[in-house]
Amino acid sequence: MTAAPHDCLARNEWICGTYLSTRRHILADAVVQHLQLTAVSIGIAVVIAVPLALAARHRRWAAGPVLGVTTVLYTIPSLAMFSLLLPVYGLSASLVVAGLVLYSLTLLVRNILAGLRAVPEETRQAARGMGYGPLRLLFAVELPLALPAAMAGLRIATVSAVSLVTIGAIVGHGGLGNLIYAGMNTFFKAQVLTASVLCVVIAVLADLLLLGVQWLITPWARRQRP
Repeated sequence: MTAAPHDCLARNEWICGTYLSTRRHILADAVVQHLQLTAVSIGIAVVIAVPLALAARHRRWAAGPVLGVTTVLYTIPSLAMFSLLLPVYGLSASLVVAGLVLYSLTLLVRNILAGLRAVPEETRQAARGMGYGPLRLLFAVELPLALPAAMAGLRIATVSAVSLVTIGAIVGHGGLGNLIYAGMNTFFKAQVLTASVLCVVIAVLADLLLLGVQWLITPWARRQRP
């Protein structure tokens, strides 16, 4: 029996409007899971990365171990990372989150630390001369001036996390990666292409959103541009 001329699903075409209309709920659920895994992972990574970067900045002996460990973690292949974490987290979403957190630390710690180190020493001295204590100096001077570099790291880490979430399909928690993995196993062209395109769209939108946030919270950086 031949497929109807208008039935792009039966013909297994790459671009198929029928797939979008008949499986929109499946796509929506996958997108939500993808966003949740990305947001939770990046949020936890930021909470861990900021203290690590501060420790590396204020205690020089800590910089080498912190950067060394996070760099080694980043070099571990994703499948190997998930395998190493499997005995701890099992086949759960926590396994994917933990892996993404570890991968994000290198990008975040390095960029936050670079931003802190780029704060001019004369600026610190001027703040101390105005009576700024260590905490006020950190929150009112150092961290704001480090924001451009920190946000650059956050943008890269977020886009990377959006991509790496798809690897979670091997444990059944990969967001759109689940659809890509299932589609490749059955050579379901429309599903593979649609899920892949949605991953790209999420990554681009997330990057643009963070770029907009950076623009809003760093007005002094805008004034410095010619």
